[in-house]
Amino acid sequence: MKNSSLVVGWLILSLLVGPVACRKTPSSGSVVGPASGPIVDTATRFQNPLLGSGPDPWVIYQDGFYYVTHTTGNNLRLYKTAKMSRLATAQSKVVWSPPASPATRDIWAPELHRVNGKWYLYYAAVVAPASTHRMWVLENEAADPLTGTWIPKGQVQLADDRWAIDGTLIQLQSGLYFAWSGWENASANGKQNIYLSRMKDPWTAEGPRLRLSTPEYDWEKQGSPYVNEGPEFLLHDNRLFLVYSASHCSTDAYALGMLTADVNADLMNAASWTKSAQPVFGPSAANGTYGVGHNGFFTTPDGTENWLIYHANPQAGQGCGDRRSPRMQRFTWKADGSPDFGKPAPLTELLKRPSGE
Repeated sequence: MKNSSLVVGWLILSLLVGPVACRKTPSSGSVVGPASGPIVDTATRFQNPLLGSGPDPWVIYQDGFYYVTHTTGNNLRLYKTAKMSRLATAQSKVVWSPPASPATRDIWAPELHRVNGKWYLYYAAVVAPASTHRMWVLENEAADPLTGTWIPKGQVQLADDRWAIDGTLIQLQSGLYFAWSGWENASANGKQNIYLSRMKDPWTAEGPRLRLSTPEYDWEKQGSPYVNEGPEFLLHDNRLFLVYSASHCSTDAYALGMLTADVNADLMNAASWTKSAQPVFGPSAANGTYGVGHNGFFTTPDGTENWLIYHANPQAGQGCGDRRSPRMQRFTWKADGSPDFGKPAPLTELLKRPSGE
């Protein structure tokens, strides 16, 4: 960890250019297991957190394995496991570290996606000579993303070329779509918004971007700047949900909001989307769950259970740093077909392991 004066200086700089993300000591890139994990491990139950640290967690399932990643700040690490509740003992590997030139820093919120038989690893970073974040992507043709060669595809070409973080992707019958958090203009102007673009391919947008959401409710405007970030798609029957994180990560008010559309509607029309007036998960300020947000979703291999993965701090006031740890819990569906995420599970609660474990 940095000393306190350096941390304060870094937080001030980060707030000037965008949301604060965690940083960690760089890894050598060898295949290892993380140093810390669940507090309790039994045959049928597990206890959060999944790792001792791991902001902005993301998970995808492919061919019998879950692949997990999270923000480290200085490289891209993937975990591979058949059992999500045992992530602490998973094989892991740094699959990409930034080159010495161009200078690259503040590597945030990576996500792994599978499109047309290839892997794409998205991340936000500041790459010289730019001084603010953009989205970048790597491609890998190997069946196992911990193997093969990651080829840089460069900056994700989004309309207007503005500050952008937290990119995510979904393939629908109507096409490929990319959502992210960004600025309306060249500077933040006090807000981060959620944008959507249709994509020609995994790294090139087609047409202008659509602003889907901007902070408007009080629960989205805690801390500064006002924040909508971390958008994540969730498809259920014919409804498409876009779940996002609201308020600044430096506050314990960080929580999940949601947008909803008919999957067969014109998704590039703002009128197709409805925004929930209340948060759908959190905020929480108790039981070791503070500042809950930046989530992902996964389904058990047998398709019987849906799970939410997210990060939170174990104590109040810990903000945007390394103490954010990944947690997961099962969620269900309401009678109207929308997700019912419940409340953030206390760290003391023993949870039933996912089906099949």
